Amino acid sequence: MCGISVVLDNNLDFQPNIRKMVSVMNDLQKHRGPDGEGIWINENNSVGLGHRRLAIIDLENGLQPMTYRDQLTITYNGELYNYKELRQELKGKYQFKTDSDTEVILAAYDCWGEGCLARFRGMFSFAIWDQVKKEMFIARDQFGIKPLYYTVVENTIFVASEVKALIPFIDKLEIEDEALRDYLVFQLYLGHKTPFKNIFELKPAHYIKWSKTTGLKFHKYWEVFYNIDEDHTRKYFQDKLHSLLHESIELHLRSDVQVGSYISGGIDSSSIAAMAKLSAGKDLVGFVGKFSSAGELFDESSFARAQSNHFDIDLFERDITHKDFLKHIEDIIYYLDYPVAGPGSFAQYCVSELASEHRKVVLGGQGGDEIFGGYSRYIVAYFEQCIKGAIDGTLENGNFIVTYESIIPNLTALKNYKPMIKQFFSKGLFEPMDHRYFDLINRAPSLGSEINWEEFGDYNPFNAFLEIFNGESVGNDSYFDKMTHFDFKTLLPALLQVEDRMSMAHGLESRVPLLDKKVVEFAATMPSDIKFKDGTLKLIFSEVADRYLCKEIIDRKGKMGFPVPLNEWLQGELKDFVFDTFSSTQAKNRKYFNYKPLIESLESEPRFSRRLWGMLSMELWQKRFFDDHSNFKKLMK
Repeated sequence: MCGISVVLDNNLDFQPNIRKMVSVMNDLQKHRGPDGEGIWINENNSVGLGHRRLAIIDLENGLQPMTYRDQLTITYNGELYNYKELRQELKGKYQFKTDSDTEVILAAYDCWGEGCLARFRGMFSFAIWDQVKKEMFIARDQFGIKPLYYTVVENTIFVASEVKALIPFIDKLEIEDEALRDYLVFQLYLGHKTPFKNIFELKPAHYIKWSKTTGLKFHKYWEVFYNIDEDHTRKYFQDKLHSLLHESIELHLRSDVQVGSYISGGIDSSSIAAMAKLSAGKDLVGFVGKFSSAGELFDESSFARAQSNHFDIDLFERDITHKDFLKHIEDIIYYLDYPVAGPGSFAQYCVSELASEHRKVVLGGQGGDEIFGGYSRYIVAYFEQCIKGAIDGTLENGNFIVTYESIIPNLTALKNYKPMIKQFFSKGLFEPMDHRYFDLINRAPSLGSEINWEEFGDYNPFNAFLEIFNGESVGNDSYFDKMTHFDFKTLLPALLQVEDRMSMAHGLESRVPLLDKKVVEFAATMPSDIKFKDGTLKLIFSEVADRYLCKEIIDRKGKMGFPVPLNEWLQGELKDFVFDTFSSTQAKNRKYFNYKPLIESLESEPRFSRRLWGMLSMELWQKRFFDDHSNFKKLMK
């Protein structure tokens, strides 16, 4: 787990400042790799590779950038979990000099070219320069666990693990209004867009090939296909999923340093921690955050404690307060690079800081809700479609995997979602499924005059939504698969961005065992009623996980999702901070925003909401990056 930097002249001409460029990029990402720094420049100063290292595997010899056979040079961020198996396969052809996964990637690329990506199980983003062919190969993992961004300024290509490392080279920093529209609707960004104009993200499961004659060429190398297996029993799916999860846990425990695990009190992280403990033994420890001063509604640590006691895991707890928010929130926005959905990143930052004090590697439960279907909105959407199917007599056409009678007992899970349901059912009832799911996730209707809508172009996020929701790989048979597929393609990468930034802010490697290629591909073959039956969400995973959970977690009625008590804090400790943020001279002159309605609503009834969080993080982001852009540019002087 590291930070990478790439500078490439499009004409392979001499770049007099290339070492300085790479050095500045490295410095802006030094939190990602506190264990060392490396810079490699080719013979005519037209290609530069930089690296900040967090040493996890082959602590002594895994230094980067690494050169292989005097031809291929790599800068690499991530972990290749099956590197030992690939090394065994390749060692008859190659003489390995290190025990690192970095050298395995180089040998694999030398042997199989871009075909090596199909063999990799792990999280990665890397760039390989071929000195003989004068070609650059840049790749990112299937799920977007590891980040990668790029920009082209005049005739120079810049690539880095974080956006902030590219900003010193942008002459005029502007907001990308299409990405901003995505954020206002989905609270995330679709495709390759970022909220910075002319800075782009390499999409998950994609690679770039570059040569002087072709320029940047983008390719997709992997897709998840929902080829449903109707031939096997529930028992078969349970047993195979159990086996694949064990295999993934074993691979994710490979490390030359000790490993820990988040234990939130939910089934995902708790079961992963238990499985890892049974494999790793006494060295595994757990980490949990809590807001004990805000009361029981914001403290799940009792469940984490019960799970830890049941499996003899040493648990470290972090009590988070409003003082932590005031101290860290501006730095959190800086580490994130851009605004994200919800304040959960703040809690994650604090727990990651705790974990980094005891371990360099930590396991997490990210991905379970998107792979197996764990979001309550799926029940809302399905309930409507079941009613429609019952009225129309179409429940048997394959689109409905539950009946309205069977879903009713599980509607209690929606108790806290009444406002959302009221808004959802208030218009468009019984329209086509894609329109209805868009309405369910669309956040823009809650926004009003605080957005200067006239400043936006003609871009309509709904069209981009349709392309993903109705993707060819998911088919038309299952509404459930379409919903989870959209979230897998959009929400999951957004959550993984938070996972990466909040851990790497503290030089901590976060691993996500549920996002193993074999696990994801197998889950996509499961019939919908294996994952979602009678309104029970994430059923197949729960059936496997239950054997690794304490009674308290099995019996609990619902997971809170690590809520942050911002509403309680806004009544007192945070009030002045929020008012001051929206009332500054710069804030009053934003192109896309008018914060006056927010200020007025706070004066009459101070309440925190997704709307307020979205605007607060947006303003803090503009303050840190746009108002301070000159300080980034000074780094190159």
